[in-house]
Amino acid sequence: MDQHTNTAMPMHRTANRWKTALLSMLVGTAALAQQDPQFSQYMFNMLAINPAYAGSAERVSMRALSRHQWVGFEGAPTTQTLTVHSPLPMESLALGGTLLRDSYGPVTQYGFNVDMAYRFFVGDRSKLSFGLRGGLNLFQGDFASLSTIDANDQVYLQNVSSKADPQFGFGVMWYSDRHFVGLGMPKLLRTDFYEDGSASLDSLVGSPFQAGQRNHLFLSAGYVFDLGLYTKFKPTFLVKGVNGAPFSFDINANFLFYEKFWLGAFYRHEDAVGAMAQYYITNDLTVGYAYDYPVSVMNNYSGGSHEIMIGFEFGNKLKGIRSPRYF
Repeated sequence: MDQHTNTAMPMHRTANRWKTALLSMLVGTAALAQQDPQFSQYMFNMLAINPAYAGSAERVSMRALSRHQWVGFEGAPTTQTLTVHSPLPMESLALGGTLLRDSYGPVTQYGFNVDMAYRFFVGDRSKLSFGLRGGLNLFQGDFASLSTIDANDQVYLQNVSSKADPQFGFGVMWYSDRHFVGLGMPKLLRTDFYEDGSASLDSLVGSPFQAGQRNHLFLSAGYVFDLGLYTKFKPTFLVKGVNGAPFSFDINANFLFYEKFWLGAFYRHEDAVGAMAQYYITNDLTVGYAYDYPVSVMNNYSGGSHEIMIGFEFGNKLKGIRSPRYF
C-alpha cells in the first residue's frame, strides 16, 4: 500500500465521520424544533405559510415548486409542493389546497391541507382576509439506518413506518394590488414522531431532545414602489418562529422590469444569501428560479440550494384586478 493510499483512507474516514455528524445534527435539529420547509420565493406563493392568502389572485391560481437544499450533501432536504386556490362563486369566500412532500436524511413527510378564507373590502382597494386550515401530516422515519456516533442513541433505534397526525392552522392577511401584511400559523397542534408509550418516546420525555412537530408562526409584509415608467421595486420580509427555537427572518428586494421580468436578492439571517428571477411567459404563465448560497458552516459541504417554481392562472379576472400580479 503506497503513501498516497495510506493518507487517503484516514481522510476518507474523517469525511464520512463529518457527514454522519452533520446528518445527525440536521435530523436532531429538525426533531428538536421541526421547522416547516423554507421557500426563497415565498412572496409569490404565500399559501404555504398563510391560509388567508387563498383567493387573493381573484381567479384560479396554481403553483408547483421543487426545492433542493444544500446540493452535494448526502441526506440534504428536498421539498416539493403543489398549491391551488380560488375564490368561490360567493366572492367573499375562497378555497385552497396544498400537497407537500418534504424529505431530509431518513425522514419523509407528506402534508395534505385544505384552506378556507373569508374576505371583505377595507376601503376601496384593499381586503382583509381570515383563513382556516385543516389537514393531515404523514410522517415516515428510517432512523435505524443511520450510522450514529453513539450506537446506543435511543432516538435512532426505532423506525417510524407511517404515522398520521391531524393538523390545523389559521391566518389573517390585509392586502391590495400594492401591499400585503400577513400573520399565519399553519400548524397549531404539537405532534410527536413516536407513539405514546414507545421506548424511544419514554427515553426522551423530560429531556431537551423530544422529536416532534411544534407550533409555527410566520409574519410577512411587502410593498410595491414605482421607480419609473418601466421599473418597480418590491421589498418584502418574513419573520419565522417555532416553539423551542430562536426567531429567524428573511429580507428580500425584487425589481420588476417592463411588467415581464422579476430580478431580486435576499438575505436569510445567519443562514444564506441568494438571488432569484421570475419571468412572465404570458400574463397567465410564469416560471421562477432562486439560488441560495449558505453563509453558515454548511458552505464547507454544499454548493448551495436551488428552487424552481412554475405558476399558472386561469379564469375570468374581476374588474380592476391587474395582470400580471405583484403578489
